[in-house]
Amino acid sequence: MFRTSLRQTSRAFNLVARRTYAEAAATGGLKLNFSLPHEALYENVSVTQVNIPAVSGVSGILANHVPTIEELGSGVVDVIEGSGVKKSFFVSGGVATVQPGSKLSITAVEAFPVDAFSPEAIKAKLAEAQKNVTSADAEVAAEAAIQVDVLTALQAVAK
Repeated sequence: MFRTSLRQTSRAFNLVARRTYAEAAATGGLKLNFSLPHEALYENVSVTQVNIPAVSGVSGILANHVPTIEELGSGVVDVIEGSGVKKSFFVSGGVATVQPGSKLSITAVEAFPVDAFSPEAIKAKLAEAQKNVTSADAEVAAEAAIQVDVLTALQAVAK
């Protein structure tokens, strides 16, 4: 008897606790603010989903996401707008904050459309940075290590 009531309670809890994509999307979407020091790419725009390159791993953010703060690493921020159009921006780092009420704020030092990069230029700059990583000058080597990290991430997404 106890097992039967426990199973029924467990099933009822699972039905209540689950949230599906359709339910999240029906709430009015995710409000996105995507800002750079010199411009705002999105200001309180309703979008369907945003994928961010968090340092802890790539995360997909939908409406009603749990509030969180994530450090962004080098990578692509994908914005899927309400119409289904996907826009991709390469960021070298930043911060993403999910707030109650389905609000997402992304702040980055720089962000560029992925299709704005030349694979040949990336390859040339990466080769130069890899040479400088072994420099005797610690400052040059540190800067080159950052460049290698960013250019490697960029090379993976440039077409």
